[in-house]
Amino acid sequence: MALVRWEPLPEISSLQQEMNRLFNGFFGAPRATGGANGTARYLPALDLVETDDQYLLKVDLPGLREDDVKIELDGTVLTISGERKSDHEERAEGWHRIERSYGQFTRSLTLPDGVRADAIVAAFDHGVLEVRIAKPEQAKPQRVNIGVGAGETIDGCVS
Repeated sequence: MALVRWEPLPEISSLQQEMNRLFNGFFGAPRATGGANGTARYLPALDLVETDDQYLLKVDLPGLREDDVKIELDGTVLTISGERKSDHEERAEGWHRIERSYGQFTRSLTLPDGVRADAIVAAFDHGVLEVRIAKPEQAKPQRVNIGVGAGETIDGCVS
């Protein structure tokens, strides 16, 4: 039986590459990946900023038109959905590389209670969807009269 010297460096390097792949899959930027049915996944990036009187939502949708995007408010859930279609062509021979993501997407955000659909304004410019959502009016406290005795109020009015 011959003794073979063990070199740990190649194994550690392989383990590090595998860990990087796993962490990039969980925490990395969205990218095109094959789905269960062979379609790619598209997940547009978005920013949400709160100001004193509104929420400002910006969604990057390069290559899409207004007609390709749908915005819906269901209760307190705002949903932006659409589809970015693939524009590559199949080739019988040779190599080609596709890095741009495509496919259907849906992004949903839960808004505070009281947001009204008529208080939402959307604009689409240069591939960026900008949605302005007016903050709901805060409920103002209302004074309640306290009754004294048999049906009289403090103000002297009979109820």
